[in-house]
Amino acid sequence: MMDNLKTELLEQIEKLTPPQQKQVLDFALELTGELSKRYPGEKLLELVGTISPEDLEIMKQAIEEGCKQINESEW
Repeated sequence: MMDNLKTELLEQIEKLTPPQQKQVLDFALELTGELSKRYPGEKLLELVGTISPEDLEIMKQAIEEGCKQINESEW
């Protein structure tokens, strides 16, 4: 049974584009808990500076407006 499953999985993966295959790999790594080992937090440093100052200001305003509200009936 396990060999059939592996064979079918490989057949389906071969039909995918390389980006789709990468998605499957990431999903499998996530399921096994290996994704966080493979992509440690340091990888996030590559993203530094990729958000425009304008977008950062919009995000900042949304956080300030949304986080200052208290809904007493929710908790």
